[in-house]
Amino acid sequence: MLVLTSALVVALAGFAASAMRRVPAGQVYSLYRRGKPLRLLQPGTHWVLPGLDRIGHRIDLAGQVLRFEQPQTDSHELRGTVYWQVLEPERADAVIDEAAQLIRRSALDALSVEPTPTAADRRDLGTRMKQAINGVLRERGVMVTRVELEIA
Repeated sequence: MLVLTSALVVALAGFAASAMRRVPAGQVYSLYRRGKPLRLLQPGTHWVLPGLDRIGHRIDLAGQVLRFEQPQTDSHELRGTVYWQVLEPERADAVIDEAAQLIRRSALDALSVEPTPTAADRRDLGTRMKQAINGVLRERGVMVTRVELEIA
């Protein structure tokens, strides 16, 4: 009887430990049940149903950095850094896995319509690029905060 009781206590403790999720500050977790989004877990400790609920995405609310390179037709190479951030995690949850690809594609598309920029054009091109990328991403809850370009 004592063995059965202690086994039951251990099983309940294991179940309780697996049902507890701790979300660190500066992050949001998306909770999925049966493959469908259920809710967002804000920073803190939360109870979930083990086996039914799973964490879909761990969304970092702090700034993210993406670097890219674009070879130009002449001997110049354009490198850049895009600083971006998730502002609305409920919107960004659906595209968070593709956010870096969307930013890179939007940045390279913005560069492809421009002639080869000179060093003097970098700041103006960076501003236009930031606006073009934000035009694509803003409705998805993601915002580009800064674009830095370097012409080599």
